[in-house]
Order: sequence, then C-alpha cells, then structure tokens
Amino acid sequence: MDVLTKNIIFVGGKGGVGKSTSAAAIAWTAAKNGHKTLLISTDPAHNVGDIFDEKIGGKTKELAPNLFALEIDPEIETEKYIKSVKDNIKGTVHSSMMEEVHRQLDTAKASPGADEAALFDKLIHIILEEREHYDKLVFDTAPTGHTIRLLTLPELMGVWIEGLLQKRRKTNENYSQLLNDGEPREDPIYDVLRERQIRFGKAREILLDEAETGFIFVLNPERLPILETQKAVELLHKYHLHVKTLIINKILPEEADGEFLKERKKHESQYLKMIEEHFKNQQLIRVPLFSKDIVSKQQLEIFSGHFMKG
Repeated sequence: MDVLTKNIIFVGGKGGVGKSTSAAAIAWTAAKNGHKTLLISTDPAHNVGDIFDEKIGGKTKELAPNLFALEIDPEIETEKYIKSVKDNIKGTVHSSMMEEVHRQLDTAKASPGADEAALFDKLIHIILEEREHYDKLVFDTAPTGHTIRLLTLPELMGVWIEGLLQKRRKTNENYSQLLNDGEPREDPIYDVLRERQIRFGKAREILLDEAETGFIFVLNPERLPILETQKAVELLHKYHLHVKTLIINKILPEEADGEFLKERKKHESQYLKMIEEHFKNQQLIRVPLFSKDIVSKQQLEIFSGHFMKG
C-alpha cells in the first residue's frame, strides 16, 4: 500500500465502515516496521481505545513499542481555544470592555463551528510541532462531512484571514495619517492574525505535499458509502487534496456459506464492480468481513496483513 510510505496519513469515511479499525491497523503496521507512530483520533466517538482495550484520553499514551495514541476531546480543545483568544486580546481591548468581550467569547463556545475551529487549531499544532517527535502521524478522522471541513479549512481560513489583514492594514494607514503624523502604529491584533496566517499557510503546504501526506477513505461495498466517498474524493480534489487509496472493508469472504449469504454476495459483487468503475485512479485495498470484531492486537495484525495484498 503506497500510502504507508507517507509521514502523515488521514483516514476518513462514513460512520460505521471500519475507519477507526483501518487507522489503528495502519498505525500498528507503521510501528511494527520500526517507525515511531502517533495515532490521533479526532472522531468524537473515539473507538481507538476500544480496539486496543486501553483508556487513552487527551494525553499521549504508549500502546505498544513505537506506537502512541491520543484522543482529541472537542470540548477541552474549545475551552483551550477560547482561553488562547482571551490571552491574545489582552492589552488590545479597553479594560472597561473586557468583561463584555469575555462574555461574548464564552457564548461563542456553544456556537456552530467553535469545536471545529478548536480541533483545527489542535490539528495544526500536531502537524507543525508534534510531528518533530514522531516518524509518522495517523489521523482517525470524524465521519466524512467533518473530515472535508477540517481538511479544507487551511485554504478557507487563509483566504478569510487575508481579508481581515487587508482591512486592518487599511484602518491602520488611515489612523496613522490622522493621529500619528503618518507614522505606523503598533497593532497587536494584526500581529496575531499575521502569525495565524503563517501557521495556516505552513499546514496547507504540508497537506498539499503528496510526498509527505496521504489520504485514505474507507468504504463498504454498499450504495451509500460508495456515493458518499465519491462526493468526498471529488470535493477534496477541488482543493488539490488527492485521495489515492481506498480500503474496501467488510467484503464477504469466499467461504461464506448458506443461501442468504450466497444471495448477499451476488448483490455485493455489483457494488464491487461499481467501486472499480468509479475509482479507476485509486489504489483499492480489499479487506474481508471478519467473523468477530477487531478488539485485540492479534486481530489487528491479521487485518493489517491485507494491506500488503493491495
């Protein structure tokens, strides 16, 4: 599986298709091959701990030699994010207004998109700073819609911040002419925005670097996962993020017997054909349906063995 050579791997897909298991198996394989690997769950459901039968949480935990895991809690990250915004505006807002500004920020915690912005900040921190301590980062992302928003945010936020910076520049020029005899004035907010723009730019460069970063989608041979994956691949392509690997999970094994399963297998073969027709540019990795849930390192070992047959 070519994508295993990348240093940063994002695993996405519809809920329930085996995304967390696939991400865990990829991280397991990388660690087994001698790469110090960090497996990061950004999916609020956090199934990674269940797979390894370990309580993980918000602090990095060692699961096996070379394998570490971290579960990002959106609520905790939103709290940290709002606190960092409060710290950034200290000294930039008049003291008489600070209480109202803090009240507005606390209200913003519950607003749509606040947890995504916080999650995005954490993701950028991991990509830019944490990766120095690891050979590989494997992200088990939230279901498809969230993944798309998360991965396209560097471009969208970059454009938005550039607009804000232009407005601040214009305002500062006007103030300088009016108040400071044309001398430029200090603007801490401009500095904060500029720093964020630089970080977004660096993160975007890494996400776009195909030698560095790989994207995998997991799907089952069923109609809805196929359609959802098709939309996701096309949308990410518009943002120059190219999904080159698909894991087709839970394929009925050849030895599946009985009339019901025989009929189901016939039905499934149509969807497998559909996947091959729709995804001619992707490497397809086939993983069978197992008789038991993957809840042990031994089972993960068997699951990951199918990556070598792609």
